[in-house]
Amino acid sequence: MARPWLNVLVRVAPVPLGLLLSGALVWGATNADWSGTSSNSGNTWVAGSMGLANDSKVPMFHIDDMRPGDAGSNCTTVTSNADFPTALKLYSNAPNWPNNFQSFINLEIEVGSGGTFGNCKGFTPHKTAFDGTLDQFVALHTDFRTGVGPWILPGKPPNSLSFRFSWRFSPSAPNSSQGAATNEASFTWEAREHTSDSLK
Repeated sequence: MARPWLNVLVRVAPVPLGLLLSGALVWGATNADWSGTSSNSGNTWVAGSMGLANDSKVPMFHIDDMRPGDAGSNCTTVTSNADFPTALKLYSNAPNWPNNFQSFINLEIEVGSGGTFGNCKGFTPHKTAFDGTLDQFVALHTDFRTGVGPWILPGKPPNSLSFRFSWRFSPSAPNSSQGAATNEASFTWEAREHTSDSLK
């Protein structure tokens, strides 16, 4: 019985040795071409950072024994370490608010430069950010969207703004306000990357 595959094998086997050698020489000549390379190494991508700090970790105010007409102020500086433009806003977080007593605390907040925590000497106001009562500020400005501002910081730290908080206990505070106390209030500065959305 004929075996076709065997005939094929027999036909292929006697390939001339010279042909094999010439093929090897052609392959070797092709791979002998000169070449050069150049590379650019060490590439990394690092995300920018953004953070805020103020110059004190203690409350700006702890006032005892106020009488109608009493007043005071304090300054603080907020610094951004962002290396890109940011929009800064100010708002308050005061749980269990309001309380009628807060309506007798007049509050003015100015933004500017100079001054440090506990010392407003050298503070130069640029703009009044808020002028009303403590309960109004807490009721109206509760998050970034409703916060006062924005103030645009250009990036490339340090970027800082100073704030002066001035308060006055209303001369018209009634007798019922004697011995009353406000709820605790936190003033929060928040910065977001400066885009069209950050202004909303």
